[in-house]
Amino acid sequence: MKLLLPILSLFFVLNNTSAQEKLPFYEIPATTAVYSAQSILGRMIDGLGFRYYWSTQGLRSKDLAYQPKGTGRSCQETITHLYDLSTLLIRLTTTNFPQKKEKLPMSFTVMRTQTLLNLQAVSNRIKASKDVSEFDTLKDGKITISLYNLINGPIADAIWHTGQVASFRRSTGNPIHSKINHFLGTVSD
Repeated sequence: MKLLLPILSLFFVLNNTSAQEKLPFYEIPATTAVYSAQSILGRMIDGLGFRYYWSTQGLRSKDLAYQPKGTGRSCQETITHLYDLSTLLIRLTTTNFPQKKEKLPMSFTVMRTQTLLNLQAVSNRIKASKDVSEFDTLKDGKITISLYNLINGPIADAIWHTGQVASFRRSTGNPIHSKINHFLGTVSD
């Protein structure tokens, strides 16, 4: 009985700690039935965040070191590129979301967390906007980067590379969670 109390206490502390550290996009957030440019674009980012969450969840050092034959990026280099794309989205959407740590000393865990938080901040910013045309980048009164370039540039690129991470981890024998429903953005435990 004396041993049971410390074990239960430890269980509650660990359970509470893990609940506090919950990252965004474990599941895709609920959405409204109202369709607007903002809600659709925000949902694209949510879908990216969900896929990124599960593609990177539980990666081992063996997975991060994996590199396809040839001159392609390693899994870790691809994850770093995804982080860079998330910071580019922060800048292009003028989202005020500071980075907690400089990129170079970031561990995989910190980089993964920051990427997910960046994507959440971008999604929130887009959904809260009044008009998506505010994401067009202007120079001298002319659009230099349009919203369309945001979609077919960093958003599509990030979706593409997130799929690569999922493929890399399958190649190392560590497939993603089998209970993920990409169609609904849910997980059945």
